[in-house]
Amino acid sequence: MPGAVRNALALVVAAHPRQLVLTAAAVALAAFVAGRPVEEVALVGLTVAIGQAVLGWHNDVVDAEADRDAGRAGKPVADGRLDAGTVWFAVAAAVLALVPLSVANGLVAAAAYVGSLVVALLGNLVLRGSVLSWLPWAVSFGLYPVFLSYGGFGGRHEGEPPHLVVVALAALLGVCVHFLRALPGLVQDNRDGRRHLPLRVALRTGASRLLLLSGVATGLVVVGLLVAGATVGLTA
Repeated sequence: MPGAVRNALALVVAAHPRQLVLTAAAVALAAFVAGRPVEEVALVGLTVAIGQAVLGWHNDVVDAEADRDAGRAGKPVADGRLDAGTVWFAVAAAVLALVPLSVANGLVAAAAYVGSLVVALLGNLVLRGSVLSWLPWAVSFGLYPVFLSYGGFGGRHEGEPPHLVVVALAALLGVCVHFLRALPGLVQDNRDGRRHLPLRVALRTGASRLLLLSGVATGLVVVGLLVAGATVGLTA
């Protein structure tokens, strides 16, 4: 297989494609339900997808040593299939594309989305091993309704503040996603000394019970978002 193709495939794996697709699709669907035109829905999905790729690549570079020590599969940077320099180049290129894409949604929407991305990137570096590990997830997800409520293709939509109920539920969804994503790595995180909130809770409840509680909580929050969207709507 040619080296360029091999690197491209490894970059796709390192971008955490499952989370990328789910997050981009969910936010784009929310834009569609809010009544945004098709071109704006596509712009929202593309913006979020590229941002998620940046997050995935950054996470794999930051965690390369820990992933290597733990022998985690599906980590191209850790197992040597992908050079860290190649990933940083991809991050830089994606950021250069992300800036005009974000601005195309409108300046306020762009500020909200870039703020969400910066908070998530900082979450890769700080607080992730502490009891406040949930905070970057809550803030990052809580900014998505702001991104949507002020968004409009070319900034032609002036926008309105999002409803506080929707913001709160989006932030809670971020916390739930944090718990669900942390569950598979609890044992290794405990060995590595990462005492994040999901691990602290799991040590008291047990991993199986925490999985059940996290799944139920996520379902309830999603239902809450659907009810809020059908009743109070996205904007106040």
